[in-house]
Amino acid sequence: MVAQLKDFLHALAHALRNLLPIVVVVVGFQALLLREWPEGGFGMAMGLMIVAIGVALFLQGLELSIFPVGKRLANQFTRRGSMPLLMLFGFAIGFSAVVAEPALIAVAEQASTISEGRIDALTLRLIVASSVGLVMALGVFRVILGHSLHWYVIAGYMIVVLVTFFAPEEIVGLAYDSGGVTTNIVTVPLIAALGIGLASSIRGRNPLVDGFGLVALAVMVPMISVQLYGVLVYADPGTMASGTELLFTEADMTPPAGWVTMILDLFGMLRDVLPILLVILFFQYVILRRPLADPLKVGVGFALVIVGLYAFVIGLKLGLFPIGQSMAEQLIGFDSWAWIYLFAFCIGFATTMAEPALIAIGNQAEEAAAGKIQGNIIRLLVAVGVAIGITIGVHRIITGDSIHHYIIAGYLLVILLTALAPRYIVALAFDLGGVTTSEVTVPLVTALGIGLASQIDGRNVLIDGFGLIAFASIFPIVTVMGYAILVEKLAQPGDKTA
Repeated sequence: MVAQLKDFLHALAHALRNLLPIVVVVVGFQALLLREWPEGGFGMAMGLMIVAIGVALFLQGLELSIFPVGKRLANQFTRRGSMPLLMLFGFAIGFSAVVAEPALIAVAEQASTISEGRIDALTLRLIVASSVGLVMALGVFRVILGHSLHWYVIAGYMIVVLVTFFAPEEIVGLAYDSGGVTTNIVTVPLIAALGIGLASSIRGRNPLVDGFGLVALAVMVPMISVQLYGVLVYADPGTMASGTELLFTEADMTPPAGWVTMILDLFGMLRDVLPILLVILFFQYVILRRPLADPLKVGVGFALVIVGLYAFVIGLKLGLFPIGQSMAEQLIGFDSWAWIYLFAFCIGFATTMAEPALIAIGNQAEEAAAGKIQGNIIRLLVAVGVAIGITIGVHRIITGDSIHHYIIAGYLLVILLTALAPRYIVALAFDLGGVTTSEVTVPLVTALGIGLASQIDGRNVLIDGFGLIAFASIFPIVTVMGYAILVEKLAQPGDKTA
């Protein structure tokens, strides 16, 4: 019990440390520029604390249940050497993890609210989860056969660009945001561990070249499937939602009242996490026919996951969503747009530098690269890329430009860099683009975009409010591959003289 309490306090301190850059940026802008305490500031502060507690409980639950069980299953299937079983396991883990992803739940609910129910939240989540499941099966297939990620990525993003060209503008930003939030607090550790574990256990595979890349594919395919879903949804010439209403009413920003409501909400969280539990139990008892190592510990872990998810969602409504919208509303009141650009850049850089998934991937890459890559440089490059991406995304909202042109141009640049970049950096660069959107960054950035779109005349929240997460995913790929190309070019003259 004492060890578990210490682990929880450590996780809570970790979550608070991840929130600290956001607090520093927001307080700095409030004190130095706006010079006023935001309306409802105490509620926002309480919301941030609830988010931290929820994330800590959630992570503690993952460490007790999902992570150890998932790793043991992956190792057992790898030792069996059965490709169909590995692909089936990859699909099941990808699907179940994404269905329960907190950031995807938040974005889906926002999309449903803003579109007045035209986009169904559950349908959107099932489409994204199925896409990630298929991607995981495909990624396992690629690692086992040793195929180069270059061709998967180039072909995939050419399809993304083609679909974007024909997709309705109401769905494009949401589709790219949905792809960005699939790789987050639950999925990144599981996906990365599966890919690197496979590459390490197969003779002739390189963990850096072959082990990374599953996260990249998990981001790419949902972009295609959600846009195709949008084509079907908006083929019906029904009434368009105006998109001018805010995400939450004042009543929504208060915690659920009463024990009955709270219990019903907890059961809703249980429904979200249940797919992961069922997948694990099915593969453990039916396929492998082995009992769980510690059923009580796993059960407690799942209970903590559910309670943590509940606290996380409540904290989002009280803290991060209002902060993003409030800052957008206040900064728009200034005569110059420069402050909004500066706030977007600072928030993008600060939150990314503290992103735990990025730190973990950077450390794994440094170990696998054997001196070719430094984790701190990778983090800096990714943070700069996210900051640039969010700033460009904010510029698009302010000007009202079509997201089609930005996205198509961005991914054409990515495709070009993929063809030119050293082979060792490609999979890692795409994975880094996928881990930049954390459980804290996604709600805040989404709320910022929606807040701007709702405050600027002539903007539609559904069309213009979404998309910032997409920009936060594209530009880290550009900065990392651009850096690798530059380093390789600078190193060539020295190699020749040697």
